[in-house]
Amino acid sequence: MEVILLEKVANLGNLGDKVIIKPGYGRNYLVPQGKAVPATASKIAEFEARRAELEKAAAEKLSAAQKLGNELNKLQIVITQKAGDEGRLFGSVGTHNIAEAITVAGIAIEKHQIRLPNGAIRHIGEYPIDINLHSDVIVTLTIKVAAEA
Repeated sequence: MEVILLEKVANLGNLGDKVIIKPGYGRNYLVPQGKAVPATASKIAEFEARRAELEKAAAEKLSAAQKLGNELNKLQIVITQKAGDEGRLFGSVGTHNIAEAITVAGIAIEKHQIRLPNGAIRHIGEYPIDINLHSDVIVTLTIKVAAEA
């Protein structure tokens, strides 16, 4: 299946690229999410007419993500959890807990934007996490997991 991308898609292409993908990926994800349209002659002409508008919207999204990234870099996040004597947590700290702590600090983040490269956090300490705000803007934030008093 050949599609035209309406926005940048990680590991696939940029705005306006015509790419060949598996039909299920296009039919079930890209087209319903508004990230692509089938590459028919009429859709290509329609895309070229809207190209400037789409590029402007993409630039606005990128600048908003960069601004949000600068605000995130100023945050100091501390998450408290119950822990044993050795520093092992009762339970774990996952993307939901981190997103909730950042939202309480004043910046709305969704849990799907948070990347935990080593899985859920299970010990007390400081951990770097990646927050994927945009396909071009990934912010690394250090969170501190502390034991409840």
